[in-house]
Amino acid sequence: RAARAAVRVAEKGYLVTLGIKPSRPETGFGYIQSGPALKGAAGNAKAPVRHVRRFVEKPDPETAKRYLRDSHYLWNSGIFVFKAAVILEALGRHLPKLGGALKQIGRAGGTPEEAKVIRSVYRNLPSISIDHAVMERVAGARLAVIPIDVGWSDVGSWSALQEILPGDRRGNVVRGNVIEMGCEDSVLYADKRPVAVIGLSGMVVVDTPDATLVCPKDRAQEVRAVVDVLKKRKAEEQMTPKTVERPWGNFTVLESGPRYKIKRIEVKPGRRLSLQLHHQRCEHWVVIRGIARVTRNDEVFDVHPEESTYIPKGARHRLENPGRELLEIIEVQNGGYLGEDDIVRFQDDFGRKVQ
Repeated sequence: RAARAAVRVAEKGYLVTLGIKPSRPETGFGYIQSGPALKGAAGNAKAPVRHVRRFVEKPDPETAKRYLRDSHYLWNSGIFVFKAAVILEALGRHLPKLGGALKQIGRAGGTPEEAKVIRSVYRNLPSISIDHAVMERVAGARLAVIPIDVGWSDVGSWSALQEILPGDRRGNVVRGNVIEMGCEDSVLYADKRPVAVIGLSGMVVVDTPDATLVCPKDRAQEVRAVVDVLKKRKAEEQMTPKTVERPWGNFTVLESGPRYKIKRIEVKPGRRLSLQLHHQRCEHWVVIRGIARVTRNDEVFDVHPEESTYIPKGARHRLENPGRELLEIIEVQNGGYLGEDDIVRFQDDFGRKVQ
């Protein structure tokens, strides 16, 4: 009902958001202060439509308690409904750089220049949420909110998992390869390697291939500040995850050090990487599963499980999966520079830039 009402209002040129009726004095969410009912809106008692007075940043505990007592304050769900033309017009007015860039991409859509324009324009777009870019600036004008109570959960922090996942008798949510001893009221998550946690109370422990987080539950929202620190350090972890998806499959960095990097590469059936070369590294490929069709300069040959091959620095090469099962190889890179930008493409099946 709320979604249908939101569409009807959006068709009249409004930017519509869904506001969640608060169930507790939450300090980790933003809020929306709703105003009077929107005249002529096609809402009903189950999905009323109201004006938006303002967006409110995450409050302190006392303010959150006051918001809970006031029915005009709603959690900001971040769910919006609008016509494409309306949001583009709003972006052009309130954030001209972003609006102009999107129009530039739009003009290139469906032309041979589309991929090139997206690559050059998108990387320079400002990083800003739609709330700050548009919604906070048009509140009170063409912005409407529909209050809803649908069992929604933001799951915006690790501690929020306790709201949606079953816990043990001591209130712990435990997932993955965790060895838990004497803990209570904690969120404990591990990926592949074993993580031992002893005697913790009210804590979050998260171990992933990229990073490990340990913090009190009531400070789990501060992980955003950790990301900001990583950005300032220009840390590789915040730019490139351990596993990187590509149109042909994916690769996972298993280990790296001075002058070497080890990857696991998976290529989907019938897919192939670009024909390419590297100026500053050589590569050794060991086939674990499937059949690898390898192009190396003028040679084309197949490599089977338990076999390997070598790609010298500067050689034109390509990896292809001609079979019907997933191809998995281990790649060992060696050289003075091992960055992903040391690549010159000559042919590519996915529209990426070629030489």
